[in-house]
Amino acid sequence: MAGAREVKRRIRSVENTRQITRTMELVATSKLKKATDRVYAARPYSEALTGIVRSLYAPELAERFPLLRQPARVERAAVLLLTANRGLAGGFNANLIREARLLLEKLERDGVQTELHIAGKKGAAYFRFRGRALASVRTDIGDVPTVDEAESLVGPLRERFEAGAIDAVYVVSSEFRSALSTPPVVNELLPIRSDGEVVPLDNFILSPSGDFMLERLLPAYIRNAVYRALIENAAAEQGARRTAMKNATDNAGDVLEYLTRTYNRARQAQITQEIAEIVGGAAALE
Repeated sequence: MAGAREVKRRIRSVENTRQITRTMELVATSKLKKATDRVYAARPYSEALTGIVRSLYAPELAERFPLLRQPARVERAAVLLLTANRGLAGGFNANLIREARLLLEKLERDGVQTELHIAGKKGAAYFRFRGRALASVRTDIGDVPTVDEAESLVGPLRERFEAGAIDAVYVVSSEFRSALSTPPVVNELLPIRSDGEVVPLDNFILSPSGDFMLERLLPAYIRNAVYRALIENAAAEQGARRTAMKNATDNAGDVLEYLTRTYNRARQAQITQEIAEIVGGAAALE
């Protein structure tokens, strides 16, 4: 019975594991619904703001607004990587880290000095293990990012771009398409690029003045872009975790089915052996 007892112990262990993964799947499903609601609520404003800012860009404005400057050559760039603080989310963190690593390698091949800023324990742990110097690390951003947290992340980078200390800012995060599709993306946050036909400010009747509005609109655009990246990343994390935990739960069920068959065969063999020993002993006494 030693074999049957060992199988029984493994069955209990797998059952406990399945219970944990099932619970984590339910928690992730609950968080995913709230996270996707935030994403869908934020997208219209973010897209409208992006369209306005990129359509207003003009070379003469760059002389008055440092956030609109276009460096002749990118010599120093900052990369902001958004990852999760926790694992058990399939390839979510690994995909983001790989995307950031490829971006850094491409920039450095082009002769660009890079600095890496990370929000998330998983990304920080990976690059520290690889011996990469980190310009800043944030691990206090949770499942419900706020606009203030976005400002605290990007504010120093925005100010350094305005001062000319860096020439570009990239954000590496996940784009939430569905719970099953959360690919990593690279967003060039700064410099601001025009996306087509430029609409001069003279075409608008503005009150207060256009300069007054742009002074507030441009920082708001940068802050909102990072906020949107944070909430999409949070939704993508929950979607990836739910999928990973569902797969783990299903796999545990398959393992339990195999172990149960193995246990039943072992029990049947033991019972057959015991019956054979009884019959043999009775025959010997005749």
